[in-house]
Amino acid sequence: MTTRPPPDTHLQSPVPAPPETLEALLARIRACRVCVEAPIGRPLPHEPHPVLHVGARARLLIAGQAPGTKVHASGQSFDDASGERLRAWLGIDRARFYDEEKVAIAAMGFCFPGQDAKGGDLPPRRECARLWHDRLFASRPPFGLVVAVGSASQAYHLRRLGLGAYAGLTLTERVTRWQEIFGAERDEAEGERLMPLPHPSWRNTGWLKRHPWFEAELLPVLRAEVARLIG
Repeated sequence: MTTRPPPDTHLQSPVPAPPETLEALLARIRACRVCVEAPIGRPLPHEPHPVLHVGARARLLIAGQAPGTKVHASGQSFDDASGERLRAWLGIDRARFYDEEKVAIAAMGFCFPGQDAKGGDLPPRRECARLWHDRLFASRPPFGLVVAVGSASQAYHLRRLGLGAYAGLTLTERVTRWQEIFGAERDEAEGERLMPLPHPSWRNTGWLKRHPWFEAELLPVLRAEVARLIG
């Protein structure tokens, strides 16, 4: 009788590590200091304060640009006048907006990026998207709707959802073609839809006046979809 030799254990495939839980990933993001300790370009000019709100069951994602000074201080996304306008666009109150199991909020940059010489906010830090975003959106079920606020978030999520053909357009072009983007077939993204919006900042009041169809045509569809997803 032939006896088989014992298995060569050092040649066996290692047992794969279990996937990181959403809770563990969020804890790592909130402790992140890469934009200070290993930045792309100039380091963040102040202490990092990553701000995001993501629950496992949320069906609606608000994908913004980056926190401003008020959000940096409070730790609550859209805790300013632009947030009031955004909630009016969505047709929901503060309680539902800040319920993480109904609405997820994750900007392209999790920390306030600082200001330029004219007092305007700098673009979102590039470290966040490179290090965290793909992991974050792979760590939980697909959303029903991504509300992409601003150009940077639109470009990232359009590519993520297989709609990269729209990523090279200007913000105005994307919002003008919202019906195409919102209604596009996306089997590979398990049904996630995207609605492109301008930033709700007061600086865009002139844009809203020049494009009255935004409030007359887009917002009713947006509010109906939000109501369908979160009640």
